[in-house]
Amino acid sequence: MRIAVVGSGGWGTALALILVENGHDVTMWSYKAEEAERLSTTRENALLPGVLLPEELKITSDISCVRGKNMVVFATPSFAVRETAKEAAPYLADQTIIVTVSKGIEKGTSLRLSQVIDEETNGRCRLVALSGPSHAEEVARKIPTGCVAASVDREAAEIVQNVFMNEHFRIYSSPDIVGVELAAALKNVIALCYGVCDGLGFGDNTRALLMTRGLTETARLGVAMGGHRDTFAGLAGVGDLIVTCTSMHSRNHRAGILIGQGMSVDAALKEIGAVVEGYYATDTVKTLAEKYGIEMPISEGAYQVLYNGKDLKTVMSELMMRSKKHEIEDASW
Repeated sequence: MRIAVVGSGGWGTALALILVENGHDVTMWSYKAEEAERLSTTRENALLPGVLLPEELKITSDISCVRGKNMVVFATPSFAVRETAKEAAPYLADQTIIVTVSKGIEKGTSLRLSQVIDEETNGRCRLVALSGPSHAEEVARKIPTGCVAASVDREAAEIVQNVFMNEHFRIYSSPDIVGVELAAALKNVIALCYGVCDGLGFGDNTRALLMTRGLTETARLGVAMGGHRDTFAGLAGVGDLIVTCTSMHSRNHRAGILIGQGMSVDAALKEIGAVVEGYYATDTVKTLAEKYGIEMPISEGAYQVLYNGKDLKTVMSELMMRSKKHEIEDASW
């Protein structure tokens, strides 16, 4: 199959490597001409040190590379998805399978990224979201990984499953693209909070409390927005939450540690030196929670710290002393 990977960051590169390994004709697009030239010359991505880019992988900065492709994988940062889709749209054939692997919700519109791409391509393409617990650093080194390909178009989801799956990258299919995309975006807020807990010196009990209740509130919002509750108990939900919370590969986790240690939010984001999706997602989650009338105390606390400068320990105390609740909300004695 002829495939373009739009985005040359660590995740886009790791996926391009899988596709080449699986025997596909792959072109990877980079936003900057100088980056495309460097990747072509050195055959190495600085984000994946020591991983060789095979000669079969073509690299370009010309967005027209999506022309004539059977499948296009969008792997840009979430904030760049709309502009990139707009640039690519004139070259995309009708019914092209587009795989969105970016994780986020568009600021301002609160749209899922597949919806953003659908708008810019005028509904002409078949959309699939690919997500799960998948650090690029590990996928590129062929460490066993599992993800979910989700779409309302079953055939498209199963094509993506077949194209990507191999002995070290297992893919499941799902009809719940809403839940998969929301789980991918919302978990970044909790991962940032997890890092803050580490920075404050809290222990395993606190980490478990945060992940469990964080999953509860993100699933609550996801279901209200049309996702399936079971999705949040799967790879795209709890699986991705665990890996993003607990790994130092996670920019959200690392930024949270710095904030918990007393660094200002602006300084922490600058120190990480790359997009910290959880910071931006926190603002969007607050908007969505208010729109759908969903109680999200952890996410609200994160917003107060990140955007209003509220004291961390005050927020933690308020969370612990909230009014008493049943753990299973719809259960009765």
